[in-house]
Amino acid sequence: MEQFQIETAQNISIHQNTAHLGERMLAYIIDSFIIWVYVVLMFLLLITMDIDIEDMWALYLVLNLPAFLYYVLLETFMDGKTVGKSLVHIRVVKLDGSKPNFSSYVVRWVLRIIDVALSSGGVAVLTILLRGKGQRVGDIAAGTTVISEKKRVSIKDTLLSDLPEAYIPKFPQVTVFKDREMQTIKDLYTSAKRNGDHNVIVSLSDRIKKVTGITTELRALDFVDVIIKDYSFYTQQL
Repeated sequence: MEQFQIETAQNISIHQNTAHLGERMLAYIIDSFIIWVYVVLMFLLLITMDIDIEDMWALYLVLNLPAFLYYVLLETFMDGKTVGKSLVHIRVVKLDGSKPNFSSYVVRWVLRIIDVALSSGGVAVLTILLRGKGQRVGDIAAGTTVISEKKRVSIKDTLLSDLPEAYIPKFPQVTVFKDREMQTIKDLYTSAKRNGDHNVIVSLSDRIKKVTGITTELRALDFVDVIIKDYSFYTQQL
């Protein structure tokens, strides 16, 4: 699973997992099946109606507008998802991690003609494989990508950390934090450490000291690390 880096408005680096090509293809198959079933049902419905052939085709086109607009409508109103994407746990987002606007969804939808319809998906597959951010042509034009919302959970992804058997905590003040707050601290610390973003770690250190009232000579990097371990220690004692 590839990752791409986004920068938030607070200049904090966050990594997102791009959706596997297989996940996107599975979502496409599910969505295509739903569209096909809808179109067939509308056709069968019209056959049972006693109307002229000209009126039938006009009504058929009208009834199939939801199928025609399937992707743009569902992605707009389902936060970047279709039924298929929802079942596979993938979602469309902007490259900066924000929610795409309606025009972004429209651009993706229009360029689906090139990506999927005219090339039987060949252009989309080739572009996704060549691009490092999991983008097809429509995504490149719209400034979007498709991410996976699945998370691989390990002990490093939770509040608990591996601690030595004889570990002695230094700052009992960490218990003022809630689990959700400490998880955010750990996520930001891990991301900043991986990316070498020292400013984020210093900001975390300053914020922790302000909330807890702790004074220490430890470096920001070491201090935040100890805070996370101490919280893990006290959590495991509960």
